Amino acid sequence: MAVLHNRISQAELKKLMYAETELRTTISFYQYFPVSDPQLFRDKLYKYLISLKVFGRIYIATEGINAQISLPVSNLEALNTYLNTIPALKNIRLNIAVDDDGKSFWVLKIKVRDKIVVDGIDDPGFSMQNKGSYVNAAQMNILLKDENTIVIDMRNHYEYEVGHFVKAIEIPSDTFREQLPMAVDMMKYNKDKNIIMYCTGGIRCEKASAYMLHHGFNHVYHLEGGVINYARQVKEEGLPTQFIGKNFVFDDRLGERITEDIIAKCHQCGNPADTHTNCKNDACHLLFIQCDVCAIQYDACCTAECQTIFNLPLQQQQELRKGIDKGMIFFNKSKKYLRPRLDEMNRD
Repeated sequence: MAVLHNRISQAELKKLMYAETELRTTISFYQYFPVSDPQLFRDKLYKYLISLKVFGRIYIATEGINAQISLPVSNLEALNTYLNTIPALKNIRLNIAVDDDGKSFWVLKIKVRDKIVVDGIDDPGFSMQNKGSYVNAAQMNILLKDENTIVIDMRNHYEYEVGHFVKAIEIPSDTFREQLPMAVDMMKYNKDKNIIMYCTGGIRCEKASAYMLHHGFNHVYHLEGGVINYARQVKEEGLPTQFIGKNFVFDDRLGERITEDIIAKCHQCGNPADTHTNCKNDACHLLFIQCDVCAIQYDACCTAECQTIFNLPLQQQQELRKGIDKGMIFFNKSKKYLRPRLDEMNRD
């Protein structure tokens, strides 16, 4: 019987991935479609993808699939061939990373979830069948010149902070389920404007466009393939880019550079910087922006307190971590200082 999950330690898997000599590529794709038996679909998918040496993170739900993966370049054609055997995924668009060394994932995880994007929508009348119109990079650039156009960024603050489209409006929340009703409320007097939604790879803005139409907006668009696909099209077609800075991505790279503009600041010293990192204190792991100078000064930690803990003997660090639930912690613009639960974490 095939093993349908990983049995090797994360540390060993990462070591093995970095020892690989064959070039890998990072890809993302998604599709909203009915999945009658998500667990069966998941298991079949796992068996085949593991044979292609695919690493990454994939979510399966009754509403579809959401995947961020890497695989050897030599297996890309085989992946395409396999996906084309699944009717709902035939000729699916694969978003290929633009700033990539292939070292983005080191294990394959495929999980069954209630939804491929947590949205908080419980309205039985809502349907993904009625969604906004796709726009490609060239169409996006044209619409951005129209004074009747409003561009809405459906990503989180820590994504918007390091890069975004010119004139883009940020929805000031770090959860998609909060952003949806906020977007409707913020735009309630603009129902006849051109509303363009965008996100990293297209999955969130596609659902957001359907949500806006559901709430009576008349001219709703969403960027096909998100920022990842936009950056690729701009490069291939020689178009001017209207996205500045970095595109945050949810893998080990934590970002793809789109332009050389650095629009964010180090969260510690305030100097220009757009490199995201996780605090090296394992009791914290705060995601924040740190410049090279502060990385050296603080040993890649977010505060002097975390730096002190990071430099303690490993056994003492483990004792201090007992009972701490880190969850997902981000630096957020609503928090003036790097203190989301850090006081509690650093208290002995």
